Amino acid sequence: MSTSLEIQSEDPFENALDAFSRTIENDLATRQLTFPTFLDLTIRIKRVCDDPQASLDDIICVIRADPLLSARIIRLANSVALNPYNRSFTSISEAVRRVGLVNVRSLAYAVATEQLAAESRSADARLVASGLWMHTIDVASWSYAITRHLRIGDPDTALFAGMLSSIGQFYLLARATAHPVLEQDLNRLGEFIGLWHEPVSRALLGALEVPKTVIDIFDDGNPYGGQWPPVELRDVHFIAGLSADTPNPFLRFNSAAKLSLLEATTQTVPEQELSALRADARDSRNGLLAALRG
Repeated sequence: MSTSLEIQSEDPFENALDAFSRTIENDLATRQLTFPTFLDLTIRIKRVCDDPQASLDDIICVIRADPLLSARIIRLANSVALNPYNRSFTSISEAVRRVGLVNVRSLAYAVATEQLAAESRSADARLVASGLWMHTIDVASWSYAITRHLRIGDPDTALFAGMLSSIGQFYLLARATAHPVLEQDLNRLGEFIGLWHEPVSRALLGALEVPKTVIDIFDDGNPYGGQWPPVELRDVHFIAGLSADTPNPFLRFNSAAKLSLLEATTQTVPEQELSALRADARDSRNGLLAALRG
């Protein structure tokens, strides 16, 4: 327990990091997760989509509260990835029917995290957040395209998992804004987020009642099962991460995670087969990525 006699460090960053660490530890211990504003709409959409008593009109009403999300859903419905017959969708109700509720959730998260990327106080922190958003939608698009190309599962679920794959990092970035001094040393903050993002991600997804198959992709110690071609969602997510043109900016702060990724890549992923898979799935990925970017 802290007392008035407790001696604080002379390093303001260290004091802020200690306070931030205690906050996150308390969040996890009490399971009283404070969802940042950027997740509010996503949570409301999830709840109404999960409600068996909710009608399509109820879902549409929540979506219409965010014009940007509505526009993205219509854009996705008209994308080549989901609309190969080139039918024109202009109403939000028709577009929701076309893309499906899983993809509605994915887009809600994409829009929310894009807005978060602009909330950090410092320019450098905004750059990291923006890079994380670009990486996330890149991975999600590859996850969808790979799953669809290999016909090994539900592409919509793979897209949803990809969109949630950085939720812990986004949560920690959002919570860190309460301690502005932390943005003055992104290397040290990045190391902290690298250590905490996996347990925070699991706690967040558990609180959101996300299926276990999605939660299980968060295993930094064993990111890839080694089977080729990939058949499990975790392996698809790993291959999608390798295929992404935009790297996760937090890898440069976490040497252990980078080493684990390198070892898994060099030991188990056949380079020629991976290149062929990327080539075959790239058009589908490109179409979806364009729709997610808006």
